Amino acid sequence: MAGHPAITGEYDDAYRAGRQPWEIGGPQPALAVVVEREVKGPKVLDAGCGTGDLAIALALRGHDVTGFDVSGVAIETARRKAAAAGLAIHFEVQDATRVSLAAAPFDSVVDSGLLHSLPRLADVAVEDYVALLPGLVAPGGQLFVLAVSAEAGQGFGVTEEFLRESFPKPVWAATRIERTTVTAEPGGEKLSFPALLLRAVRAGRPF
Repeated sequence: MAGHPAITGEYDDAYRAGRQPWEIGGPQPALAVVVEREVKGPKVLDAGCGTGDLAIALALRGHDVTGFDVSGVAIETARRKAAAAGLAIHFEVQDATRVSLAAAPFDSVVDSGLLHSLPRLADVAVEDYVALLPGLVAPGGQLFVLAVSAEAGQGFGVTEEFLRESFPKPVWAATRIERTTVTAEPGGEKLSFPALLLRAVRAGRPF
């Protein structure tokens, strides 16, 4: 499913230009415990997968992983990385606000940096993405969202209030929000920004 042409082009150009600040060669440190101990499979979705570092880490732990991103350039890179690692990960080019995946719903969905990027994009409604998430997470399944906090002062980011309003009962249960950090490496310099990590369970009985 194609994304908004201007946004797709913007991200394609960015990835063609080389490694992006949010690419740090693996999952964000804030997700280390999530990846190793909390993600339940077998089916796991990496939402906004970029060039696939998180998806690869999840697949190495034995999960059946799907990843999507709006950038076809990023997806092609992700496919090459997975093939080089001998991993069968399914990657698709998809617009987060209109995403439709044949493999849905998933036992776990991990969003590392996608949600916080949407409000700053023209003609994109973050509410459209949030409204699709209940259909992507199986009843009893888990959702993990790592997002830059508005307190970072970067001109984008989310607040705890926004997250609680976006993932309310009765659709979501056992919601927890933890203060943490995200790492970026612009030009080889390592920076940390305040962030929020949301954990929630899709209400209902598991399949």
